[in-house]
Amino acid sequence: ACPNIISRAEWGARPSKSIEYLSSQPVAYAFIHHSAGKECFNQTDCAAVVRGYQDFHMDTREWDDIGYSYVIGGDGTVFEGRGWDRVGAHTLSYNRVGLGFCLAGNFMTHLPTVIQMDTAKKLIACGVSLGKISSNYTLRGHRDMVPTTSCPGDLFYSLIQTWDHY
Repeated sequence: ACPNIISRAEWGARPSKSIEYLSSQPVAYAFIHHSAGKECFNQTDCAAVVRGYQDFHMDTREWDDIGYSYVIGGDGTVFEGRGWDRVGAHTLSYNRVGLGFCLAGNFMTHLPTVIQMDTAKKLIACGVSLGKISSNYTLRGHRDMVPTTSCPGDLFYSLIQTWDHY
């Protein structure tokens, strides 16, 4: 069963400057990120946080939209970023072959909430069931592909290495 997903309209997303669809699905990779910012624990607060990511990505980084495919709040609420079918801006050189899942918070020295992590796993399984992510996908942390980043945080990174498909 797929977790409930808060649509772009529901969280108040700005329109994309441009949309590029994935040319090939299912994708081979699921990439785990942290926001490196503050945590949020309810839909209202998390929606504001996600709008902040979108503003930063579009206005400061000058990307077409929020970079992530999905964002997961500390209460397990899932927010649609670019979604299942669009090329993201989350993992340099791998955006056309994987989807990016961001857990809101900075996980250098503490872990995301249990529900946040469980929801991330459920969302990836949902992507597999929908044919969006390969059944034999590879799970990686952002830093596995981009060694200059500490994402998804030291402590969380050590834990995802124990997850299925890593």
